[in-house]
Amino acid sequence: MDKVLKYQKAVVSFLESYAKIKPTNLKEVENQLILDTKNHHYKLVRVGWQDGKHVHYAVFHFDIIGDKVWVQQNRTDLPIGYELMDLGIAESDLVYAYLPAELRGEAA
Repeated sequence: MDKVLKYQKAVVSFLESYAKIKPTNLKEVENQLILDTKNHHYKLVRVGWQDGKHVHYAVFHFDIIGDKVWVQQNRTDLPIGYELMDLGIAESDLVYAYLPAELRGEAA
């Protein structure tokens, strides 16, 4: 199987599993998956209302750039690198985009 397709399936599987978890403290907020498989952008967002305020934020955002999975956003304390590696993504193919270039191993 093509590496990009394999990684796409892993990311989508991770997001679908996580989207089933509804935070008990956000009763009027729903999880939405945004899956752009053509351009390789994948998000789990929360949308709704909480305490009279509109809620809209990305919990997770992944991009597949080249043959690597870029973790653009992780608003949890979940060590998602391990989760993604368990789904078949090589550790060397994970890029934590929210870290400075010198810490994520990518050129600036």
